[in-house]
Amino acid sequence: MDDANPLEQALHAARALVLADLAARNVADAGVVSLVEDAVTHRRWWVEQWPEGVEYIAGLVAQDVQDALLERYGRWPLCPVCDAGDPHALDVEPELGPDPHWVCAKAGVVVAPVGGLS
Repeated sequence: MDDANPLEQALHAARALVLADLAARNVADAGVVSLVEDAVTHRRWWVEQWPEGVEYIAGLVAQDVQDALLERYGRWPLCPVCDAGDPHALDVEPELGPDPHWVCAKAGVVVAPVGGLS
């Protein structure tokens, strides 16, 4: 594997960003890390088919992990902005674009870049 390859760099960066967010919210156990690895493997195939999508990898891996967590564990990451009402998850925006952020759709507030949760 060539670490100088832009695809591999993007995949390693996406993995690191999502793992940082998981660790910041204390949910980076072995099972969850496996979900990240599965998402990275899936997105490696995806970007090999569409190389122009390499700049979207971080947001897509974050969304993939979020979807997998919803199926197995529940909503993640929970919104730290809204105090009232039912707990809800943050969204990744843009859904398909560079520079992804975690956003509270209810309040219309950017909470943190992907990889920057605290």
